[in-house]
Parts: sequence; C-alpha cells; structure tokens
Amino acid sequence: MRTLGMIGGTSWHSTIEYYRLINLGVGEKIGTQENPPLILHSINIALMREQNKEKINHAYLEISRKLQQAGAEAVIICANTPHMVYDHVQPQIEIPILHIAEAIGNKAREFGINKLGLLGNRPTMTGDFIPTYLRDKFQITTLIPENFSIDRSHYFVSKELTQGVFSPEAKSFYKDQIIELQKMGAEGVILGCTELPLLLSQEDAEIPLIETTQLHAKAAVDFILSDT
Repeated sequence: MRTLGMIGGTSWHSTIEYYRLINLGVGEKIGTQENPPLILHSINIALMREQNKEKINHAYLEISRKLQQAGAEAVIICANTPHMVYDHVQPQIEIPILHIAEAIGNKAREFGINKLGLLGNRPTMTGDFIPTYLRDKFQITTLIPENFSIDRSHYFVSKELTQGVFSPEAKSFYKDQIIELQKMGAEGVILGCTELPLLLSQEDAEIPLIETTQLHAKAAVDFILSDT
C-alpha cells in the first residue's frame, strides 16, 4: 500500500469521517486484516477563521512538505475550503495533492451532469478553486445561490456544522436551497462542506447530491491501493 498524508482539523469532525471512510474503503478491498499507512497532521481551525490567505498558503505548504519528508506519497486535504491553497502548494511539492474537485467531476460524469449547484461556506461558494477546476477539466458549469443564502449557509457551516451541531433549521434551509438551485438549472448539487453529508442524504433531494467527503475518501483509497 502507498502512504498517504492527511491534512485535517477543519474541522476535526470531518477529519474523523475521512479517517473512518479511508480505513473502511481499504478494508473492503483487501480485508480487515490490514489497514492503510496514513500520516495525519491536524491543524488548528482558527487558521481558516482568520481568512488570511497568505498565512493559510504558507501553513499548508509547510505541512505538505513535512508530510512529504515523513514519507507520504500523496496528500489529501480533508475539507473543501482549504483547497484554495492547491494552486500555491502543488507546484512546490514533489507529490500529488488529491484534489476534491477531481472526485466531484468524475462522479458528475457518471451521472452525465453538466450543471452543478454548490453549497458550503462563503469562501467555498464564492471562490474559484472548485468551479474553475470543474470548468477547465470537465466542462461543468457551477451555480451558486443568491447572496443572502450564501451568508446564511456560511452561518450554518461556521457556527453549527463545524462545531458538531446538526440542527433541524440547518437541514430545512439546505433542502430549500437544493430546490432553488434545481430551479436555476442545476442537475445535481455539490455538498461542498465536509460536514454537509452528515446533515443531508440523497433522500432529501430529487436531484443527485454529490457527497464530496465520500468521493474524496474513495479517491484516497484508490491511490493507496494503486501500483507504485
């Protein structure tokens, strides 16, 4: 098996889910008598809350280099939003970062989807790191709700979901947002906060929900078990 470096902590709830899914996925492939070699660095989520892009870029580059030096053969960032560092970090390390949008795009291709709605926190919904990747590699258009809904979504992610709170109010809000995105032409919706799949399931929507956590973890499993 290949060694995977994990950068977690944003939040630790989602990091646990990544760790669990990767171990389960490898076990399903090769049996539970073995488990994958993983190197985990869990950052302080306060780094992301500062919203200092230069500081965030520097931290993720330093951590990625340390994981590489420790023997990691690839890096997985265990959350959606920190993928904003990809363009800065990837050219400066010698091992690949498993981009979450790659997993999203591959799943969308399976569904034959060309337009995806995006839900998450404000940096994820307004940033270009997922939409640009999907557009350039998969020719997929990304749709986001209007500004008030972005603010409301950011509130639920930052004040509830990343704190381990999964309220009925949050669930009702996101179900309504899925309907609105469908009206805008979305053929599927990206659950672009790592905790959103813990709040919503496919039963909550009429169109496909792209659960980034599970898809990203599956990509990690595929890498771990791939030929060197």
